[in-house]
Amino acid sequence: MNVALDRMVRFLPEDRIPNAYSPLQDRYPNANVDVPLRELIQLAAGQSDNGAEETLLRIIGGPAIVQSYIRSLGINAFQLIDSEHDLDRDESLQYRDWIEPATAVELLQRLVHNPPISPAANAFLVQTLTASVTGPNRLRAGLPPGTPLAHKTGSSGTHGGITAATNDMGLITLPDGRKLAIAVLVTDSRADEATREGVIARIARAAYDEAITTK
Repeated sequence: MNVALDRMVRFLPEDRIPNAYSPLQDRYPNANVDVPLRELIQLAAGQSDNGAEETLLRIIGGPAIVQSYIRSLGINAFQLIDSEHDLDRDESLQYRDWIEPATAVELLQRLVHNPPISPAANAFLVQTLTASVTGPNRLRAGLPPGTPLAHKTGSSGTHGGITAATNDMGLITLPDGRKLAIAVLVTDSRADEATREGVIARIARAAYDEAITTK
């Protein structure tokens, strides 16, 4: 048993985000309940639950703490300024929070080669990302059926015909056991959802095909 992951965390009323996607706040509309840390991580990382994400960000200490931690890993092409509540109030703020694709790949590779967290926590995170069923038409759709994929999607709303973000990043397990890190970030697109997701799927397949022929 991992004691840290079994720690109980209070889901507070101020963690709720009106009209946001959140199975957590759908289950506990009044909040003020204790939830295991492992469940919050599974909801946030595995289901893109905005209420769980806000709760985790609060107990960590806010965006500045995350920013400082990522920089301490020697990773600079990353910026986090706003919370989920900030983005709910003003979606245009999302442009202040960003990561370069190469940096996203670097972070994924760290999970394989040099995890910055304990082995147990790292295994739990990868397991959670592997169990995620979000974005079935993105990276996963481009891979051969049954290919293991540990991934995290990211999505924005569409305003004025422009979708700010349609993202997917993850670790693909190749037939020989090697891990392929990939990040595809589609930004400010006027294309419809099927086209945006189809591009991500095709890039995933191209990367997979290239990787299995390269040793």
